Amino acid sequence: MPSGPESQHTQSPLRARLRSLIPLALGGDAEERIRSCVGALLGILITGLISHKVLGAQASLWLIAPMGASAVLLFAVPSSPLAQPWSIIGGNFVAAIVGVACWHALQDPLMAASAAIGIAIGLMLVLRCLHPPSGAVALTAVLGGAPVHALGMGFVLNPVMLNSFCLLAVAIAYNRFTGRNYPHRPLGMTAAQKRMRDTPPEERLGFTVSDLDNVLREYNQVIDIDRDDLQALFMQAEVQAYRRRFGEITCGDIMAREVISVQFATTLEEAWREMRTHGIKALPVLDRARRVVGIVTQADFMKSADLDSHEQVGSRLRHLLRRTPGTHSDKPEVVGQIMSKQPQTASVDTHVASLVPLLGGKGHSHIPIVDGERRLVGIVTPRDLIVALYRGSLDAA
Repeated sequence: MPSGPESQHTQSPLRARLRSLIPLALGGDAEERIRSCVGALLGILITGLISHKVLGAQASLWLIAPMGASAVLLFAVPSSPLAQPWSIIGGNFVAAIVGVACWHALQDPLMAASAAIGIAIGLMLVLRCLHPPSGAVALTAVLGGAPVHALGMGFVLNPVMLNSFCLLAVAIAYNRFTGRNYPHRPLGMTAAQKRMRDTPPEERLGFTVSDLDNVLREYNQVIDIDRDDLQALFMQAEVQAYRRRFGEITCGDIMAREVISVQFATTLEEAWREMRTHGIKALPVLDRARRVVGIVTQADFMKSADLDSHEQVGSRLRHLLRRTPGTHSDKPEVVGQIMSKQPQTASVDTHVASLVPLLGGKGHSHIPIVDGERRLVGIVTPRDLIVALYRGSLDAA
């Protein structure tokens, strides 16, 4: 048997091949994995209890095995397109009907199972409800034996749809309770973005949404990730690349620290005067602990005065700002009535590259900078960002 360096040299390619068979580690830390496990446990437990209660103790079948596979998707990868509500409901419904129909039409287990899988996948692709566990639902309808065959088309409603709706209800409640975006809704364009023909500023450099769509079209395969999630990952990768190239420039480095602000009960007249006096276009709105609760901009004043055109600008704005005598008023009187609630903020440690899509494509003109308790410590404007990016490019040159 060979030994020494020669033996090590002959074994290394084999070790490399074996090592290549080991899959990459899945994403998510220990907390996320525990969250997934607990969710699946609760999902199957509650689904089983409800189904057993509805169908009764005498029911021959009240929980089907494919629900275990559905639980993996709904609780471990809730952002997957294959785990969305229409996927599980539509996919399981179609697969159950196809499976029952194929069994009654063909009777031969192998032929019926093969046909059920092929037809179910085809229909799910057409109806955009592809759900891998639905393949197991189709097989269960064919190979489930006498208890399943005795149910006929009743198998579709009980237990398939009953199980599916119960598991989905638990998944929606649990994922939202644990901070997961489920159902996972695609990011739609705002009305203003739809009216614009020009490319959004954040897409004029680097890849665009059209580039991503073209690549996915050329790839021509079903991928288990939402398009918007893929886009967000690429954008974050661009931010990381910028940080590597230009170094760490944070909001705390570039923000203006002396910020003019107002409170919820500040009158519109006073807030407008502050804007005019200091030549600014936005005022953070703070509570008594200096926590940011909103932001009021010139656009908010214009919108509240119903200034869609330049006609009667002066009279309408004066009417908005004028205090109403007495206690009752049909128009806004204080800042809190016209401010934008839950404004976009950033922390002092946020890298400036993360502000590009906010100040560029999402229409924000001012980003309040807050500390760990959401207290205002500064503000960043597009001008601050431009200066930071310019200086960063000079330092990197």
